[in-house]
Amino acid sequence: MRTVTALPQEVVEEGEVEIPVSDGVRLAGRVWRPAGSEDAPVPAVLEFIPYRQRDLTAQRDSTVHPYLAGHGYACVRVDLRGSGDSEGVLQDEYLERELQDAEEVLAWMAERPWCDGTTGMMGISWGGFNALQVAARRPESLGAIITLCSTDDRYADDVHYMGGCLLGDNLSWASTMFAYTSCPPDPDAVGPGWRAMWHERLEGSGLWLDTWLRHQRRDDFWRHGSVCEDLSSIQVPVMAVSGWADGYSNAVFRLMEGLTVPRLGLIGPWSHKYPHLGRPGPAIGFLQHCVRFWDRWLKGKDNGIGDEPVLRSWMQESVPPSTSYSERPGRWVGESEWPSPDIEYQERPLTLHRICEPGARVGRESAQVRSPLTVGQFAGKWCSYNAPPDLPYDQREEDGGSLVFDTPPLDERVEILGAPVLNLEFTVDRPVAMAAVRLSDVARDGRATRVTYGLLNLTHAEGHDAPRALEPGRRHRVAIPMNGVAQAFPPGHRIRVSVSTSYWPLAWPPPQPVVLTALLEGGTSLVLPIRPQGRGPEPAPFEEAEGTPPLETEQVTAGDGRWELSRDLVDYWSSLCVVKDLGTVRFPDTGWEVSRRSWEEYTSQGDDFSSPVGRTEWQMGFARGDWRVRTVTHTELSSTPEEFHLNATLDAYENGERVAARTWNTSIPRDLV
Repeated sequence: MRTVTALPQEVVEEGEVEIPVSDGVRLAGRVWRPAGSEDAPVPAVLEFIPYRQRDLTAQRDSTVHPYLAGHGYACVRVDLRGSGDSEGVLQDEYLERELQDAEEVLAWMAERPWCDGTTGMMGISWGGFNALQVAARRPESLGAIITLCSTDDRYADDVHYMGGCLLGDNLSWASTMFAYTSCPPDPDAVGPGWRAMWHERLEGSGLWLDTWLRHQRRDDFWRHGSVCEDLSSIQVPVMAVSGWADGYSNAVFRLMEGLTVPRLGLIGPWSHKYPHLGRPGPAIGFLQHCVRFWDRWLKGKDNGIGDEPVLRSWMQESVPPSTSYSERPGRWVGESEWPSPDIEYQERPLTLHRICEPGARVGRESAQVRSPLTVGQFAGKWCSYNAPPDLPYDQREEDGGSLVFDTPPLDERVEILGAPVLNLEFTVDRPVAMAAVRLSDVARDGRATRVTYGLLNLTHAEGHDAPRALEPGRRHRVAIPMNGVAQAFPPGHRIRVSVSTSYWPLAWPPPQPVVLTALLEGGTSLVLPIRPQGRGPEPAPFEEAEGTPPLETEQVTAGDGRWELSRDLVDYWSSLCVVKDLGTVRFPDTGWEVSRRSWEEYTSQGDDFSSPVGRTEWQMGFARGDWRVRTVTHTELSSTPEEFHLNATLDAYENGERVAARTWNTSIPRDLV
């Protein structure tokens, strides 16, 4: 990223701003705005998230909000209630109170002397979610939103469940928020009441994982905040952004299809990051793109951005398998509408080990698989959060426990854009089963790079809101969509689809091992969204990534990162251990020191489907001078065929003395998961 110090307008920063809401809680915010805007008001843009604007996101915020402010916008970054220096308690994601708070903050912004009465919302992940959700509520001042790495469907396409399967990231994410909601405010910011605020959080936030596990199907809990329930409720322009290494790219396709307002979709090669910081690269001039979007829809400037392709995506070239990439080779392609009339959905029947040509006749064949629990250990994370070694590795070892179907070596280059689908006719021998489907690019030397994948809890074949136990031996038919992707397959490579009956630890395994029989009689096929080369508008290249100088920090102690896979060939235990230690970082301007360390372990034994266990530990530390605060959280999730078992602890320390301790031990019935 190129650092920009000379901006079109001088920027004024106001820290420690208090924003009152209707129930008496005061929220903590920070404002960057053009100098003189109190006399010449400008539109204001809100980012509303729980990640502590004073420390955890301070460096990132410093590259974004001053940049936008220097281009004519008042940028307001506010901590949700119960996070950072805001009062109150944060009890779950996207609650009604959170969305009401957001509306009241927007109204507060619109009334400031430096605001012209027009507002926008912008955010990545949580902030992208609530931007969509608040837009659907139509607050009076809101004129447009930019939503990144978010979803319109909180059940079908979020960190909790995928295709009705319980995700391992559900535990990982719950543990992250368990740690973050245990953190104190900064005493220098909130004053002597900091300790009471902290203890209110320790007692009141709760164990969110317990709640999420009690909603294993798509019920009203997940419908709340899922704007796909009524996309017509969004009546302001939308820019939706994600990356192929992110977990939320599918929402961009759905929003481009379902919204009727002016809209732009952008999907790059990136993980869960802002595109000007995008990794895998190339990063792009995303903030310049945002300025053009805000100029058009908040200031009414006719700058041509509304005439650009509705969907712009990075067509990825073939690469060898790796758990991280600094760059993904490729090119930008554009579609003037979505779904694109240029995409050709090519259906290819499957026969034993082969993906056939369209229209090929196949015999009355079948193939069986009962996958070991080790299939999935090279899957990487459901969502690559910043692309350390958390991307999928060589799929050949995974394919050893899967049904595998290949094309012959390709005679010519093939490009796909959209969601491949596996149509599967099958029988199973258990009432609860899952299918994990992977599409891979197989090089001439046999190395297999996963391109995309999909999961389906087969009891959800008729809908996520009404699962039904499967009848063993009965013939079933399902369509299993994979995540949308843009990918090129070069001549001489093969396209592979692989099917497994477990995918641990990316997804929680079924209660018992399952034998799945694929019926290859013409009803089992792979549908590829072929994008003919040379079709569609060629989008203009993006400018170089740039942002304002990041906030100065000092690395006091070094961090550590590990992704370790081990197997015991005596007792047949397998373990995947992930460590992300950010060390201790000091903020020289405030003397504030922050440390973060997370540890995750996912284990299983042999073919025992009651053996999988996920364990996490988080340590958070804050210090200034001789004062120290530390919290330690542990979470453990295991299961039997009938129940999930959840155990968790929270311990808080001030200057070495434990000042709070909580313990949870619960059992939750499995609901056809």
